[in-house]
Amino acid sequence: MKGVKLAPIFVPRNTNSAMKRLFYVLYTWIIFVPLFLVLTLLTALTTIVGCMCGGERIFSYYPGMIWSRLACYLALCPVKVRGREHIRKGQSYIFAANHQGAFDIFLIYGFLGAPIKWIMKASLERIPFVGAACRAAGFIFVDNSSAKAAARSVRQAEKSLRGGASVAIFPEGSRTKTGKMRRFKRGAFQMAADQHLPIIPITLNGPFHVLSSGSLNLHSHRLEMVIHEEISIEGLDTTPQGLQEVADRTRQIIANDLWPEFRD
Repeated sequence: MKGVKLAPIFVPRNTNSAMKRLFYVLYTWIIFVPLFLVLTLLTALTTIVGCMCGGERIFSYYPGMIWSRLACYLALCPVKVRGREHIRKGQSYIFAANHQGAFDIFLIYGFLGAPIKWIMKASLERIPFVGAACRAAGFIFVDNSSAKAAARSVRQAEKSLRGGASVAIFPEGSRTKTGKMRRFKRGAFQMAADQHLPIIPITLNGPFHVLSSGSLNLHSHRLEMVIHEEISIEGLDTTPQGLQEVADRTRQIIANDLWPEFRD
């Protein structure tokens, strides 16, 4: 009516953001999770059968690499990689990375561009199909339940390295709770010294935002991996104190390329 003023309709500023988040939650549980579970099962079975038939060199890497890439693409996470030129073809390495979240594995395995064996927690061996596939692929499960079991794990890892493989490890030991790095343990660097292998530090950014430790809430977020120049172990002090200094140096190289929010 003439002369009557209507109150303005209040539209929250974060409406678009809330709608996008709702859409992504629905997408996660209706599309991503079912497809991811099917892909995981197919990848595990392909790896197991392929490795059992004598194709470990191919089937321990390529099915997992494709699975990892698809996981990132299905999660709607764009990936940026820098520094692949630092990897020499045919050279074995110890790849040491910070551990932000579950998507660290997909980022490294899918986009590193080099075949690797994983050094993993023994508890992961109990995951149905995945544990069997990892065993078939020759991945190393670290058992810290006793000194004897830990020593056996190290011997298994060194056997893989002597066979010409590269290994990937998270020297922090477990995923960060805050996105920031903890101090690096020197176990990986002891293996590098024992086998005379160079170390390549890897900086990971973004997995903490996609799926952090203890969370089931997946988020779409950009991912970045920075592959640094190798660190030669030759001529360095390989005493426990010297190796800890190498570990600290590796940690600092990784920290230099962390996004500001993840720095100490």
